[in-house]
Amino acid sequence: MPNPARLRAAALTATALLLAPVLAGCADETGDEDLTEQKLSWKDCPAPSRSEGGGNAPSPLPGGDRWQCATLKVPRDWAEPKGDTIKIALIRAEADGDASRRIGSLVFNFGGPGGSGVSALPAFGEDYATLRARYDVVSFDPRGVGRSAGVTCENDQQLDAYFQQDMTPDDAAERSTLLDNTEEFNASCEEHSGRMLPHVRTTDAARDMDLMRQVLGDTKLHYFGISYGTELGGVYAHLFPRHVGRAVFDAVVDPTQTPEQGALGQARGFQLALDNFAEDCTSKAEECPVGDSAQDVKDRIAALLRRLDSKPIPGVFPRSLTQSAATNGIAQALYSKEFWEYLTEGLEQAYDGDGRILMLLSDSLNGRSSNGEYSNIAAANAAVNCSDDRPRYSADHVEARLPEFRAASPLFGDFIAWSMISCTDWAVPGAADHPDVGAPGSAPILVVGNTGDPATPYEGARRMVDALGEGVGVELTYRGQGHGAYGSKNKCVQAAVDGYLLDGKVPAAGTVCT
Repeated sequence: MPNPARLRAAALTATALLLAPVLAGCADETGDEDLTEQKLSWKDCPAPSRSEGGGNAPSPLPGGDRWQCATLKVPRDWAEPKGDTIKIALIRAEADGDASRRIGSLVFNFGGPGGSGVSALPAFGEDYATLRARYDVVSFDPRGVGRSAGVTCENDQQLDAYFQQDMTPDDAAERSTLLDNTEEFNASCEEHSGRMLPHVRTTDAARDMDLMRQVLGDTKLHYFGISYGTELGGVYAHLFPRHVGRAVFDAVVDPTQTPEQGALGQARGFQLALDNFAEDCTSKAEECPVGDSAQDVKDRIAALLRRLDSKPIPGVFPRSLTQSAATNGIAQALYSKEFWEYLTEGLEQAYDGDGRILMLLSDSLNGRSSNGEYSNIAAANAAVNCSDDRPRYSADHVEARLPEFRAASPLFGDFIAWSMISCTDWAVPGAADHPDVGAPGSAPILVVGNTGDPATPYEGARRMVDALGEGVGVELTYRGQGHGAYGSKNKCVQAAVDGYLLDGKVPAAGTVCT
């Protein structure tokens, strides 16, 4: 279920665009070719496909350089490396510095799971422009995502209804409806993408990255992973520790937790972010338009959500803003402090009976564009998470745990707890309780934790460092707000990350940036 408890990255670019006034299949190729010897054919990038979120072709970079795209052939099933192949969509911007100082390629994964790197890298390109001094910056649609044999489930109309449903059932009838709708969504994924579902685990994507490294011509994988991208990077380091080059993990997924523990941590994380939003609004010199005190802000939001449970308000025509959509939209705005102003405005409008802004925020998290088309982020998110995660939780189990989730977050507790049923009827068994990221022998990995991160709580950074193993993880703390640290443009964080990636200078473990 694509809500904050499952999505490990936010579609922040889509949010910004929304608030301003044909799916590629699998390439059934076979052969005995050595895939490490393939040559990439780089060409000007087309407009993103609808599965990648749609929109226009990426604009030229400052200075006139153009984004280039290519496809990489990988085995559909890594257990049969000489069998059928699929195509992985890639994007790059070549290094713009002195060619003699070029290090190689720097591969990005922006999270999700299910986010299109082909769409995200140009959108966030300016944030990472400094790194092009010594790297070709590269990203990709991981398998099952976007144009990389993208998983499909329900159609646009079905998804509209799915995201409008009551995701926090109050009685037996609502509970039955939620379970039925979840089962139907999962059955649709099997019907439309059953052949790919067994092959979209994070371990598969990590093996794709190692083939990518070789085809790009690099002896080491230089990597920048954000949110779920830190989990993917940790799994890569576990599988290929001797191939790790300079790597940074930002907005760190806790690799030691079960899905239930992770969901409970996110409930606490989003509550913390909401607390910080409310304190920020009411501490300013001007009057806070959505409450007289921090507690009043939260009380008014809770009252709004209770009203919406029985009486939705107009949203984006012809849809109404339901309780679920409003909760989703509030969570989306908490991913970045830059969007707190949208949350304030959205709440103001919702109190006056206009739910458009909160619905647009919710749409962006769900991958819905303004023309009503969905990317495949919801389908891919479910496919990767449910293939990775072994535990399957029943409705009875969720109901028994509701008091703990509500204690963690009065606002988000129920919403996140009920997300745990999303894999219960999945067609493919999950691989493990949590990923293995132990990487003895790896080069140092810079692990950046943000104390105010709602989606990947700060404690996960220390646990990632410990799990990577002695001498591998190097922890850097950012005392800030939002999901991730480097994108906050904090000069201390950026100097530490750039210093490592560009010059190989590992910051002192325990460095704190404010």
